[in-house]
Amino acid sequence: MYNPATDRSPISPSFTPNPFDKYKSAREGMLPDGINGIGAGSWPDRFSARKKVGERRRVVRVLVVAFLVGFLIWFFVTPLNWTTGRNSGELYTPPATDGAESKGQHETTDKLNPQGDGQTIPQEPRGQVGKEKASFVMLIRNGELEDALKSMKQIEDRFNHRYHYPWTFLNDVPFTEEFMRETTKRASGKTEYGLIPKEHWSVPDAIDQDKMKAAMKKMEEDRVIYGGSLSYRHMCRFNSGFFWRQELLEKYEWYWRVEPGIGFYCDVDYDPFEFMRLSGKKYGFTITLPEYKSTIPTLWSQTLEFMKKNPQYLNSNSSLQYLLEDKDHGKVLTSDPPPEYNGCHFWSNFEIASLDLWRSEAYRNYFDHLDNAGGFFYERWGDAPVHSIAAALFLGTQEVHHFADMGYMHVPWSRCPQPDEFHKYAKCVCPFEKKESFDLNGWSCQPRWWKIAGKEYGA
Repeated sequence: MYNPATDRSPISPSFTPNPFDKYKSAREGMLPDGINGIGAGSWPDRFSARKKVGERRRVVRVLVVAFLVGFLIWFFVTPLNWTTGRNSGELYTPPATDGAESKGQHETTDKLNPQGDGQTIPQEPRGQVGKEKASFVMLIRNGELEDALKSMKQIEDRFNHRYHYPWTFLNDVPFTEEFMRETTKRASGKTEYGLIPKEHWSVPDAIDQDKMKAAMKKMEEDRVIYGGSLSYRHMCRFNSGFFWRQELLEKYEWYWRVEPGIGFYCDVDYDPFEFMRLSGKKYGFTITLPEYKSTIPTLWSQTLEFMKKNPQYLNSNSSLQYLLEDKDHGKVLTSDPPPEYNGCHFWSNFEIASLDLWRSEAYRNYFDHLDNAGGFFYERWGDAPVHSIAAALFLGTQEVHHFADMGYMHVPWSRCPQPDEFHKYAKCVCPFEKKESFDLNGWSCQPRWWKIAGKEYGA
């Protein structure tokens, strides 16, 4: 007969001394009474407690395993594209050859087709949220991909992730598959890639190339910036007279010019394109400064010649005084002697503007006059003074807008809004002191603009 006092069989609760007996007195004061009248801390109580702990541990293990299995299924079935910075669930699929014949560079993200290789990069459709017929425009080389992505990231983060406006990229050589793939991944809107026609990026037949080369050599010897560069001349002529003629831009009314390697420092919580349309603006800028006079010796005289022949193009509320030397303030274009140009221009590496400005009869004829004069090659006329002179003369002052609420950098100059409210809650994060903003620099033409147009919000 079983005797718990004397039985030492292995199944006896008293076979092994209880290592917790020394805590018995403490447990008796804390634990509830035992089961079936057995005292606190007795073997059945301990067994029951351990059983409950074991059951809880098994439940936890099951839940952890279930979570891990679910995560792995989710990860491999609907993977995230971690490199895009978007929570779209989009995955880049290696291009597959479909035998499709190349159509050049006028392709969209629905089917990107690098010229000549027949490869495609499928992408999900991206619906535009913004209401305007507008696009970002970037003139870019394949080798500038990293700088292009840096610019895109800032514009997307600060503005376009809310509006999904498309991006249009232009190049004088075919874009590489890598360039199209990576820029498409960075964009929140549609992307398109245009190959510039040769006639828009070459020396016209009417140009005396010996004269051009001699002029380039002289400017290089005189250490004129980009004085010896032919590609820079192509770029300035293209931006002056041809970017807005590209087939990809025909469907748009507005553009925002973006350069590779810029800095964009402020959140834009409204649609600048819509703002421009509703407020009757045609041209917008962030920085204004003087041009190097050595690059445009005859640009102003050619402008005066054109305006003398076409006085009807001068706007009755033009910004002529912004363009004139201090000593000539108050003069008109027909004054004798004529007024002199001070070199001030809107820095055209940032532009938000109406394409209809450049498509207008006045500007088309003005560009043709300048192009026939040969100054893009015999001198080194930049698109910035060409655009600026046209905007100042052909538009009313009220149609030109200074985006004073935007922080912007293009080497070597930058500007940032001045009021403290722009820097609250990190709306603007400019990597320099406000007092270092180029608007306050002695070289800036901003005070001249303020004098005739007043200050915009943020100046």
